[in-house]
Amino acid sequence: MSTRRHFITQLAATAGLGGLAALGLTGLPVRSRAAAPAGWQMPDEHGPQERVFLAFAAQPRVWGAQADAVNSAVARLARTIARHQPVSVLCRPAQRRQAQERCGNDNIEFLDVALDDIWVRDYGGCFVTDDNGGLGLVDFNFNGWGGKQSARNDGAIAPWLAQMTGATLLESDLVGEGGGIEVDGHGTAILTESCWVNRNRNPGWSRADIEAELKHHLGLRKVIWLPGIAGEDITDAHVDFYARFVRPGVVIANLDNDPKSYDYDLTREHLQILREATDADGRRLQLHTLPPPLGGRDNVHTRDNDDLARGYINYLPINGAVIAPQFGDAKADGYCRELLEDLYPGRTIEQVDIDAIAGGGGGIHCVTKNMPKVG
Repeated sequence: MSTRRHFITQLAATAGLGGLAALGLTGLPVRSRAAAPAGWQMPDEHGPQERVFLAFAAQPRVWGAQADAVNSAVARLARTIARHQPVSVLCRPAQRRQAQERCGNDNIEFLDVALDDIWVRDYGGCFVTDDNGGLGLVDFNFNGWGGKQSARNDGAIAPWLAQMTGATLLESDLVGEGGGIEVDGHGTAILTESCWVNRNRNPGWSRADIEAELKHHLGLRKVIWLPGIAGEDITDAHVDFYARFVRPGVVIANLDNDPKSYDYDLTREHLQILREATDADGRRLQLHTLPPPLGGRDNVHTRDNDDLARGYINYLPINGAVIAPQFGDAKADGYCRELLEDLYPGRTIEQVDIDAIAGGGGGIHCVTKNMPKVG
């Protein structure tokens, strides 16, 4: 697919907008091409949130026999998050009843739209805010992680989501995914070269070109580049499996302790880069490491699936809580909980079984999209 904007001739569907309509968030988007108004910034997702979006959208064409288990895991996440804040579940019209039965209706609304898959973090664009209480959404032209999967429907979700939320639609010429961007909300981002400086997304773009475009649309002042690794997973190494901001100057980094893993050396290289890095305000980063469980026959959940994406680091902060994976390794699960309790005082740590989702190479952050509270 070209790096140029895909033109959308028809929105996939209209949605039932009970919660969003009540907030007055159903106006048409104001389009702004290439020249984003000054003042937009991608906020720290640990700040106040309006709601979280998920997609009840696994289908046998993509997931085979695991599709039903994946949708059950999405529903489990929706119910957990809804105990703390509103949730909007995207679903195909034909699956709305099933989604409602699995997710329940307590603090959850359902939006009908055509979908290809569940990874709303990647295809749903990136919310940005301004100092006047405005909400924008940057569309990064999702192309199925470099053409690896069909994105005919999912590639249309960002403009649709802007319309549903009343956000100003900001159109970048870059191709990329939300899971490939980690920000502190104060001008610093962490990115991997493997997914952004990649011909399957942005042929002809240099690292400097990509950095300038992201700074322009997301209000960044400093980018910390990690190498990542291309070709080992469908995302070409999204940063949300490697490094996450807790707050400005504080980062949790993945540290893979399995010598047989391709991430063993890579996560150590990433750590060295982060140790030497400074943020946009010149501060050295305070680093904490969060190893995944090793897996194998002694691990309750992974004993039948050594390929499970077991990264704890793909957690989701929400209002009053942090939603994290639970993989059945008592020691590793416990360390994850203790670290997050220390770093997020006052928040409830909710650990959820997401094995079905992790079996497809993703995690909690990958299947959710947080909408910041504005105004």
